[in-house]
Amino acid sequence: MVIETEPKASASTSVSNVECDIKDRSLADRGRRRIEWAEAEMPVLRQICERFEKEKPLEGIRLAACLHVTAETANLMRALKAAGADLALCASNPLSTQDDVAAALVEHYGVATYAIKGEDTDSYYSHIVAALNHRPQITMDDGADLVSSMLFIALDRLNDVHPKVRDWASQLTAEERHALLDDVIGGSEETTTGVIRLKAMEKAGVLKFPIIAVNESDTKHLFDNRYGTGQSTIDGVLRATNILLAGKILVVCGYGWCGRGIAMRARGMGARVVVTEVQPVRALEAVMEGFEVMPLMDASRIADIFITVTGDLNVIDRHHMEVMKDGAIMANSGHFNDEINIPALEELAGGRGQEVRDFVEGFKLPDGRTIYLLADGRLVNLAAAEGHPASVMDMSFANQSLAAEYMVKNGPSLEDKVYVIPQELDHEIARIKLLSMGIKIDTLTEEQKKYLASWESGT
Repeated sequence: MVIETEPKASASTSVSNVECDIKDRSLADRGRRRIEWAEAEMPVLRQICERFEKEKPLEGIRLAACLHVTAETANLMRALKAAGADLALCASNPLSTQDDVAAALVEHYGVATYAIKGEDTDSYYSHIVAALNHRPQITMDDGADLVSSMLFIALDRLNDVHPKVRDWASQLTAEERHALLDDVIGGSEETTTGVIRLKAMEKAGVLKFPIIAVNESDTKHLFDNRYGTGQSTIDGVLRATNILLAGKILVVCGYGWCGRGIAMRARGMGARVVVTEVQPVRALEAVMEGFEVMPLMDASRIADIFITVTGDLNVIDRHHMEVMKDGAIMANSGHFNDEINIPALEELAGGRGQEVRDFVEGFKLPDGRTIYLLADGRLVNLAAAEGHPASVMDMSFANQSLAAEYMVKNGPSLEDKVYVIPQELDHEIARIKLLSMGIKIDTLTEEQKKYLASWESGT
């Protein structure tokens, strides 16, 4: 990995000589326009940014973020920088980076950024090393790769990390590796997948600092996961394939908030939606919402399109692929590319497939069928499209920014556990969002507040 330290010529004034590893600095002006376009749809974060500019609640705090490097994330970085944070940003997925945005972050906003769309696994983990080398006091994760790497190093479990991380950590003494955690106040996590990993760390007793599970906030998962993932996933599938959804049988694997959103949007475009689940309550919800629910093996024989959103391993496995129709399309919108068993698909096809369109790979099977995989099984909404609309990320990143502020204020008094952002902050984000939309709501009268706090009144 080459770390650029000398800025190249730019069409406009550069403010940055920060370290970076990005594709092309000359894309910075285009990236800035994209960032400013997104900002117009992010009034809650803008209001927080204005307060941060005055109060500087993160002054001098070293913050490392492993997030999708998009225009929306760039506005989060601007808010954190306004708060006084010393930032390093790396990508949380090899295919989700917007290269022009990465360039703008370096050139126009002075944020040390390590992200290139399409980077290989070695580069991905080299970028995580760059974030670790920042010696963060606050972490901000999307999938928990940054935190897990820190913990593996500090626990001397170097065989559990990627070779690039291991090589870097091996150059440190045992004392230096353990000291990686000394200055850490705490962190936050954006995704369902990351929260699952962090709760497993807590249960195993290896989580060594407090984490706020931003994903658990109502203003995050009820909107980002449902409306954001719902719209952007369908957007990614359509951009990659240009197929007509109307009349197609589309299987949604998993009926959490992301699955609900995808199922809702697919039905709205005329698809015949089938839901597969392992959790009976969610399966029952899907039935009550009017969706057909069946085992994935049964759905595999009839479906045209499959989308996984479970956060689990090998959801679509070899035996499912063996019975799929010719021309079946598989996509994933869960965080990691583990949900579709790609090695099994390669084994069935006798090797890698053939690229037939950008982000569409066709795997020819011996019996003549072709099965298509989108975006190498990675997040199709970010790989083939642009991720969630800025309006919904406004609330998610408001949560992230306030979580960082809360952690700096309260982290030293918290235990090494996974926490939820305080409800009053969650409600404040919703209140500001409503006001920005010109919507007013009622408030309780004093009489009503007293009634709700009492037990005496009965039938």
